[in-house]
Amino acid sequence: MSAPTTKADATSFLASGLGIALFSSAVFGTSGSFAKSMLETGWSPGAAVAVRLTGAALILVIPAVVALRGRWHQLKDNWLTILLFGLIGVAGCQLFYFNAVARLSVGVALLLEYLAPVMIVLWLWIASRRRPRALTAAGALLSLGGLVLVLDLTGAVKVDFIGVLWGMAAAVCLVIYFFITAKENDTLPPLVLASGGLLVGALVMWLVGLTGLLPMTFSAADTSLGPWTTPWWVSAVGLIILATVLAYVSGIMAARSLGSKVASFVSLTEVLFAVIWAWLLLGELPGPIQLLGGLLIVGGVVLVRVDELRGDRRAARTAQEAARVLDHPNDVEPVPSGGTTKAPLN
Repeated sequence: MSAPTTKADATSFLASGLGIALFSSAVFGTSGSFAKSMLETGWSPGAAVAVRLTGAALILVIPAVVALRGRWHQLKDNWLTILLFGLIGVAGCQLFYFNAVARLSVGVALLLEYLAPVMIVLWLWIASRRRPRALTAAGALLSLGGLVLVLDLTGAVKVDFIGVLWGMAAAVCLVIYFFITAKENDTLPPLVLASGGLLVGALVMWLVGLTGLLPMTFSAADTSLGPWTTPWWVSAVGLIILATVLAYVSGIMAARSLGSKVASFVSLTEVLFAVIWAWLLLGELPGPIQLLGGLLIVGGVVLVRVDELRGDRRAARTAQEAARVLDHPNDVEPVPSGGTTKAPLN
């Protein structure tokens, strides 16, 4: 009897969106390792990002056309969403992040970008004028504390004010990304949003590269992944298919299922996965402090998710109680029955 229960639990876990979100974080986390293997052979960050977005957009074009099934009016109805997603959530986020990396250490730049979940909590607080519940606040603090430990910022850190501004700009773009992807939209399939956004992002990157603002340097030298020496296109394919196609599509599906707040907190596990992938593919072994930080991140995500579920159940109970009050018979005037009332006998 235990096997069917285990299978049902696994199905429920995936259906909840949390499993999809963790999968998205895991494949997103490969981007740093694949990109670094290319950057070490002479690729510029702008060139790597442009190839990444272009390849992913081309792969998703055919599935996106199939998903539309001739309903091209969906593109017309949602063109602004696709444009904002590609311009801000894809191109802007990566462009600002790489500008931050140019002036700051990778750890500080990534920490600034992943202030996005805290920004979302603060924004929802301001917009709804309701303070975050205790578990959400605790989860936010726990996740940020874990993020600091995972990034291991105890060493000498170079701080540049302009770089900090770039990092904060990347965080704002990430906030917008989560809000766009979490929006319920039955007229725009996730494949279409991902494909359109990646295409817009790729065009933006190439245009910025043509202006000379973003260096575009390519290399055909072999790359190193773990104990293997591979052609450059192996890293490029991994960057395109795993870290982009699968990551963005599953990320959009997870955000629509979990909502922007929970999805943004689950995305913090990307840092933990990135450390693990760097250990496996680049030989960068995480230390005990980083592993402790990963546990804190997961703990913070769990707290936020539990608080979200408790809030949903509380709202459901409130709605049920309101429905019962409305359906309660009038205590003064009797409610007539559904049948025909008989005339009194004289």
